[in-house]
Amino acid sequence: MDKNVVLDVKNLHVHYVTDDATAKAVNGIDFQVREGEALGLVGETGAGKTTTALSIMQLIPDPPGMIVDGEIYFEGKNVILNTDKENQAMRGNGVAMIFQDPMTALNPVMTVGDQLSEVVLNHEKVSKAEAKQRVIDLLEIVGVKSDRYDDYPHQFSGGQKQRVIIAMSLLCNPKLLIADEPTTALDVTIQAQVLDIINQLREQYKMAMVLITHDLGVVAETCDNVAIMYAGQIVEAGTVREVYLNPKHPYTRGLFDSIPKLDDDSTELIPIEGAISNAADLPTGCYFHPRCRYCQDICKTQQPTVKGDHHKFMCHFDLFSKEEEK
Repeated sequence: MDKNVVLDVKNLHVHYVTDDATAKAVNGIDFQVREGEALGLVGETGAGKTTTALSIMQLIPDPPGMIVDGEIYFEGKNVILNTDKENQAMRGNGVAMIFQDPMTALNPVMTVGDQLSEVVLNHEKVSKAEAKQRVIDLLEIVGVKSDRYDDYPHQFSGGQKQRVIIAMSLLCNPKLLIADEPTTALDVTIQAQVLDIINQLREQYKMAMVLITHDLGVVAETCDNVAIMYAGQIVEAGTVREVYLNPKHPYTRGLFDSIPKLDDDSTELIPIEGAISNAADLPTGCYFHPRCRYCQDICKTQQPTVKGDHHKFMCHFDLFSKEEEK
């Protein structure tokens, strides 16, 4: 294995099993993230993005969730085979996660400073004074003044809480940062500030990052590579430049066609018809075929294979290659 590969996910399948049904949330995905690299994981709600993140963190709620197949290598070790104690050590020291909603990620009855200091004390053998100083230093880096150390979460705005969560995720210098929709609950100006902080800290600490989002613009500003998820599969993946300039999968095309263009108000937006496939009742053949305007008979009965080397896509047809040649 390439020693620069921090995260290597192979053929991952995750199901949620209840008495009534089995929801196939993740269906055979593969991707790698190297040191200092950022991968954007893009897709609609229900595509399997957060389940993928929780699998990497080994935080899938069991029951009903279970990893039924695949391997997740962090720094060369398959974390699925870890003991609970090994996974606890990995979270924080090795892999950290910025959760989607900062409002629920903080304990309302503990001061922000105490919560962050507790993270350091749980993972490293340092004194309380050293832990407090590290927290204060990192809060300053993310733009939270040191005199807020003894304040409670309800005394912070949404943007400030998210900065605190970012600081919490970086306290133990992780090798991999997973950011799950880190700007969803924030207004546009605060979003830009938070993304800027994440980018600066990623470069400063040479972290690998997986950014989970439904916003293609955020990926363009933040990531090196992008993977487009649909119904638990990665349907297209490559560098941001490759995928954005020449999207090859009909779903990726649909995502771009549904985005307004600032420089061209005459272009009619083309929405993707229908809703994402139900994970408990996936269609036969290509999972996207019920919504695809290019659907042929083969799409309804056979799963497509992955085409391409660096720029990969999962479709029976290379529909857009002629456009690339023009």
